[in-house]
Amino acid sequence: MNHQLTRHAVLATAAAAFLVSSCSSDSSNSTSPSSIASPSMSFFVTSATSVTGNLGGLRGADALCQRLGASVGFGSKTWRAYLSVEHDPDNGNGPTDARSRIGSGPWVNAAGITIAANLTDLHARKGDPAVFVDERGQRINGQWTGSPPPVQHDILTGSTADGRLLVGLTCSDWTSTSTSVAAQVGHSDGFGPNQDTSGTLSSWNSAHANASCADTAPRGGAGRIYCFAR
Repeated sequence: MNHQLTRHAVLATAAAAFLVSSCSSDSSNSTSPSSIASPSMSFFVTSATSVTGNLGGLRGADALCQRLGASVGFGSKTWRAYLSVEHDPDNGNGPTDARSRIGSGPWVNAAGITIAANLTDLHARKGDPAVFVDERGQRINGQWTGSPPPVQHDILTGSTADGRLLVGLTCSDWTSTSTSVAAQVGHSDGFGPNQDTSGTLSSWNSAHANASCADTAPRGGAGRIYCFAR
């Protein structure tokens, strides 16, 4: 009888050790990049913000996308900012459209949701708070029901609805902090006041011009950008 009790005690101890080991392993994995974002992630809105429209130019914006992508385990991908410029140092100092920088798709967010299969679908769609999320899958503050303040759904693009350059609305190619210069922005949630989706307010990439490049907050911004993996 004593031998049987001893055997039961050993088994119970082993089971407890296994449970502790399993819990420790799960806890460790919960902070790994693969548990934060979909393995196929190729799109996000930046969690990082900028008070002004000076992003360090196109190269600075690309570097930000690369850094944030790497922070969730996707540094091996080539990330590009969805921004149009009038003078691109990597294009003979000529103009570059945002749509020409991001590859051909498809693009998937951190939750594994496909935002678009190709460039045509991408530029035909509307903003959506559940789809246009940051690199960790977090929603961007906006006009959606339950959103915390302040509204930050204005995303810098400098682009038309089909992803082409809007001259004079790029914060001087993303280097300006001037009150006399502005940038075109899109609405990541597709909403305007009172969840209005009429007209351009639903556009994820070309809703309106912001107030100025000196302060991205007025009218509902925080200096965020879109990032795509080519």
